[in-house]
Amino acid sequence: MKSNENLDPLVIGGKSYSSRLLIGTGKYKDFAETKAAVEASGAQIVTVAIRRTNIGQNPGEPNLLDAIPPSKYTLLPNTAGCYTADDAVRTLRLARELLDGHDLVKLEVLGDPKTLYPNVVETIAAAKTLVKDGFKVMVYTSDDPIIAKQLEEIGCVAVMPLASLIGSGMGILNPWNLQIIIESAKVPVIVDAGVGTASDAAIAMELGCDAVLMNTAVAAAKNPVLMATAMCKAVEAGRAAFLAGRMPKKLYSASPSSPTGGMIGKS
Repeated sequence: MKSNENLDPLVIGGKSYSSRLLIGTGKYKDFAETKAAVEASGAQIVTVAIRRTNIGQNPGEPNLLDAIPPSKYTLLPNTAGCYTADDAVRTLRLARELLDGHDLVKLEVLGDPKTLYPNVVETIAAAKTLVKDGFKVMVYTSDDPIIAKQLEEIGCVAVMPLASLIGSGMGILNPWNLQIIIESAKVPVIVDAGVGTASDAAIAMELGCDAVLMNTAVAAAKNPVLMATAMCKAVEAGRAAFLAGRMPKKLYSASPSSPTGGMIGKS
């Protein structure tokens, strides 16, 4: 089977990617495991929590960029751990300095430390500032279609609704809202948060999502590298199924799956 990756690229911020799986770098036991899992995933966009991971701001400490070099991957600095618009903006401006003017970023502003549900009011405020500041903003948000459309209209280059709470592994709890977001969006829609296993990723892609971002589902697996491989295959399979167009669902079918003409006893 020939790959269709060149015919079906994921385009974010004007750049094309063949992989539709984005992967995080937190929660692994060490940078060696991080590197192995990222490689197994086939991901080209790798997200980094600037407040929790050293990418040069702490000289003398192990540097993630030695394991995940910017020459090989598109780094996606994120604002995990930020609870206000000001903190998020400050964090991403720091990331731009550390990464020599890098402008593709992931914005997330959390509402509380227990659920990690997004604070959409602060998210919208931060998005407005960052877009005006020249950033290409990929934004984590709730699965509210109205909020997703507002973030797109602000100028975000991708909207990233949650499937369920961050780190919950509960999978897609509201596919109907995701479908509404997908149908109205003119920018990529990327499921972010809540994926637990390969079937969750495949379902997201079958719904028509442009990509899936995950971290805990891989890092917290008993075998992270093997799970990364499974996720790679699931995203590819889900995308192929979406493009193929599934058969309609029916309670029962009066049409047999095999031709009946020429059967013994049939005229």
